[in-house]
Amino acid sequence: MRTKELKGIIGGDILATDFFRRQTKLLVLLMALVIFYIHNRYTCQRQMIEVDRLKKELTDIKYDALTRSSELMERSRQSRIEEYISTRESELQTATQPPYVIE
Repeated sequence: MRTKELKGIIGGDILATDFFRRQTKLLVLLMALVIFYIHNRYTCQRQMIEVDRLKKELTDIKYDALTRSSELMERSRQSRIEEYISTRESELQTATQPPYVIE
């Protein structure tokens, strides 16, 4: 008897029973929901991977900006500018008098 039931399930005869005929709409709805769930999860995983990639990229860009900012600060110090001017033999000199405000 077991082999007959197994043959009916594998052969698809079980789908022709009265129970499955009455529940066709429910089964189709369940299959649609399962497909929607799988698609939604896959999309969510792809978006999470993209968010992680963008976070890493943002961190790299922040570190690069910090590095460039510190290099700019180093190059724009008065001592560095004076050193640069002296190596170029320019006529520019450091002011000996303090600046004053014209009113």
